[in-house]
Order: sequence, then C-alpha cells, then structure tokens
Amino acid sequence: MSQAPADAAARRAVAPVICYPNDTLPVPDLALYAAAREGAEKIAEVVVPPREAACFRVGAGEFFRISSVEGPQVGDLNLWNANDLTERFYSGKTRALHGTHVTTGERLWSSFPHLRAMATIVADTLEWYGIDAFGGSVHDVIGTRCDPYTGNLLSGVQYHHCCHSNLTRAVAEELGVSLPEAEGHVHDVLNVFMCTGFTRDTGQYFMKASPVRPGDYLEFFAEIDLLGALSACPGGDCSAEHTSDSAACHPLLVEVFRPVEGALRGWQSPARNGYDRSHGG
Repeated sequence: MSQAPADAAARRAVAPVICYPNDTLPVPDLALYAAAREGAEKIAEVVVPPREAACFRVGAGEFFRISSVEGPQVGDLNLWNANDLTERFYSGKTRALHGTHVTTGERLWSSFPHLRAMATIVADTLEWYGIDAFGGSVHDVIGTRCDPYTGNLLSGVQYHHCCHSNLTRAVAEELGVSLPEAEGHVHDVLNVFMCTGFTRDTGQYFMKASPVRPGDYLEFFAEIDLLGALSACPGGDCSAEHTSDSAACHPLLVEVFRPVEGALRGWQSPARNGYDRSHGG
C-alpha cells in the first residue's frame, strides 16, 4: 500500500527545523535564585511513601526540593496554581519549548490561557547523565503517568497504586473532595528521576533503570503559589516495569525552603500570558 517515491532518500534527508526556537524566552535570574537559596530556611517537609502520593504547598518565591532518600526511586509530579486549580502544569508545551527532558535553568510552564513559568529548575544532581547511547535521559515530560485504565486495556488488571491513582487519592484528601472530582485535576506529569526515551527503530517510549541514588535531588524555585502532588511510582527505579507490587520501591522526600526577607529584591512573580483572547481564543 505504501511505495517509496523515486526521490525518497532526498525527502528523508531534508534538514529538520526547530518548531519553537526558545532563545527569546524570558531568562531566569539563576544568580539571584542561588543567592536567595543560600540563607533560606527549611519550613516544611513531606515524606511520600512508596506506591503512594502526597501533596505539598509552596509559596511564590520559595524553593522546593525532591530527593531520593533510601534507594533508587522515580516520582510523578503534578503542579497547580494554589489559588486557581484551572492553571496547571502543561507538560506538552514544556516539552515543545525545552525538549523531552528538563534540567537546570529550564522551566515548567502552565496551561492556557496563562502560559507562564510555574517553577524553574535551579539544581539537578543528575544533570551529568546527559543523553545516553540509547537516546535516554532523565526527568522527562513525555510520559503521561502510569494509570489503571491503560493497565486494564493492555492486561485486564485492576491495579490501584498506579501514579494516576495515587495522585487522585492525594488530591482528594488535600482538597476534601470526592475521588471523581479529584481525578479531573490530575494531569500529565514531570517524571522526576525517570530515565526514558524513544526507540530509534519503532519510535516507542522506553524506560530503563534510573541512575538516581540516595542523596540525589531536583530542586525548583516556585514562580507562583503552588499546590504540588508527587507519587512514588510503583515501578521503583522503573528498570523493568512501572506497575508492580514486586518492584523494590522507596520513599521520596519533598522539602520546602523560604528565603530570608529581602533576598529576592527586584523579583516579581510572572504575569499571565499577554495574548489578547478577545479575537476568538
């Protein structure tokens, strides 16, 4: 049914063009953030149990750190504007702006119509990993989150500790709402510490053992008031599977730090996107 044209090789050889050149994006002041982080005081921490999720809150101008504390473990992160849950992390646009994986100096962007930086990555102890020979890298914005619906579709299993399920329960408890209402807030994630990519031959999403070890962390600066939810994936380090009661799983630690007064002099929380919607969306 599909026959290559005579100029097939020439068509394949056409050079790619970056869809969203990002050299005009607002540049985060990493030096200011680093100076503010120096004297910041730890004000809260949350331990996320294995195969479960937990919520946390971070004020605009504060920092939060996600750490591996006992063993190799990946986590699925959701973020919302704490004052307006309709504004949430937009993994697809973050991927379009920064690439399939994110690291220091890159940002997590929010959904339309806001489209502004929600959080900036200020430290990543796994930045050294880069891109491996398989095309794999760490902290991806390509995976959607493990969920019970896909598990049921592919294997006919009823599994209740997928990251989607974990996040739903944590949000329901945090907001004091029903599970169906909470589920509507759960969205595509940042896969913290997860090592992933696409196969060269079939283009399929793959995972491999995360290089994360106890003491590794990913740290963010909150650009707006945030409600976060983090799931400790039931796949552990995702070396073999991501929906499992047999994989070795470990807790994750979330810590929140507040800079001393005046440390962020001149910084302002970003305004929502300035596009004029009156012309029809």
